[in-house]
Amino acid sequence: MSERVEIYKPYLGSGQVYLKQAGDAIAPRYPIGNVSELKLAIDEEVLEQKDHTLPGGGTHAEVRRVNAITASLTLHDLNADNLALATKGTTTAVASGSVTDESHTAHKGALLRLVHPGAASVVVTSDPSGTTYTEGTDYEVRGEGVFILSTGAIATAIDGLGTPSAGLPLLITYSFGAYNQIQALTNSSNYWEISFGGMNEADGDKPCVIDLWKVNLGAAKEVPLITGSLGSVALEGKLLSDSSKGSGESKFYQVQQV
Repeated sequence: MSERVEIYKPYLGSGQVYLKQAGDAIAPRYPIGNVSELKLAIDEEVLEQKDHTLPGGGTHAEVRRVNAITASLTLHDLNADNLALATKGTTTAVASGSVTDESHTAHKGALLRLVHPGAASVVVTSDPSGTTYTEGTDYEVRGEGVFILSTGAIATAIDGLGTPSAGLPLLITYSFGAYNQIQALTNSSNYWEISFGGMNEADGDKPCVIDLWKVNLGAAKEVPLITGSLGSVALEGKLLSDSSKGSGESKFYQVQQV
């Protein structure tokens, strides 16, 4: 070990966490927002041989092997990219647009789930068209679609015997804004390089930069949907050996400490 040049080094870390595709030299490294926890855990196997040459025993030999290094992090910005990361999914940016005469079948007191969320300028007509219904009286526009009010004029169709049929056909025309769509569990092959632009608050905010070269992140065990507090997602993954690292370089991670 070289001469120690610094002894005082308390640590309290904060900073930005970045993510990029591992092994891709030109892939962009994006910040992932507010991360309250980033830590490494080392699982070590200890092989021991007892000393039988002397009374009282003891250890004659010991070998330590690292089984795995696990990275865990807690994300608090549940944007589309982070949700896709947490669910091993893919995300698609959908441009704003409009829909004319989207076909639905209505029942009183039931939701019509529109293809696109956040509908505006909604017009609901009969199918075939001829009757235009009134928002607030016959139906209610919600973020997820159109809800048919039980007190309105949109009635469930009745056949000649007075029995309710499968529903009343409607046509819905509307516009919608741009949004992100996440398809969960559609992407299982990505490895990630994680960089931590750390600042040591206990030592004058000096930089402490850490790079995890190749991390196989698993899907989040829990994704908050309805909760009484601000949501977060916990992720965990194994550090894999990066074969591109040469002699004297760690194949798992490095720390640059100022």
